[in-house]
Amino acid sequence: MNLSERVADLKARIHRACEAVGRDPATLELLPVSKKQPLALIREAADLGFTRFGENYVQEGADKAAQAPDLGFVLLGPLQRNKAKPALQHFTEIQSLDRPDLAERLRRLAEELAVTRPVWIQVDLWDEATKLGGCTEQDLPDLLAALGDAPRLPLKGLMAIPPPENEGAFRELADLRERLQQDLGRVLRLSMGMSGDLEAAVAAGSDQLRIGTAFFGERVY
Repeated sequence: MNLSERVADLKARIHRACEAVGRDPATLELLPVSKKQPLALIREAADLGFTRFGENYVQEGADKAAQAPDLGFVLLGPLQRNKAKPALQHFTEIQSLDRPDLAERLRRLAEELAVTRPVWIQVDLWDEATKLGGCTEQDLPDLLAALGDAPRLPLKGLMAIPPPENEGAFRELADLRERLQQDLGRVLRLSMGMSGDLEAAVAAGSDQLRIGTAFFGERVY
């Protein structure tokens, strides 16, 4: 199956998931995850109308961004403080903000570089942080305080990678989003759902699906 066929199948699957819960597919963003995929295949996806791609590693994403300045790359993977500067230079968004010290460093660097980069807070409600990164609900106030209202790091929403065996995880995330929206008095988006669980994410109200294998096919390591 080639890329256009996989994408057509994926879009049909998303449409069915939306129809099942009465959602408009236009309210969902499909973010292709291009980790370990060649630039030629990313260019094929761009020809199909996709302009934003998710990357897990700073160096790999930075290299692709340098070669394809007409496309936007979003950082999904854990970010170390010593890689904060290249992350701000090469990625259009950062979805893996998960601790106060990182927020403070990003704030300083964004001012120095005079760049504006929307950020998403990666949350972890299931004690998965040691494996995948993420901020617990208890630590969210400290992270939000460190982020503040930094104009160069506007808070766009929440991102999460729930454990696959937890059927209620997406609902927990949706509930957390609702509580935060009330506390902050602003709209937040939810980035949750991947190739294997997008239907549950759509049903729970995800605004963005991060799809790798079902979009590009198996990765080349």
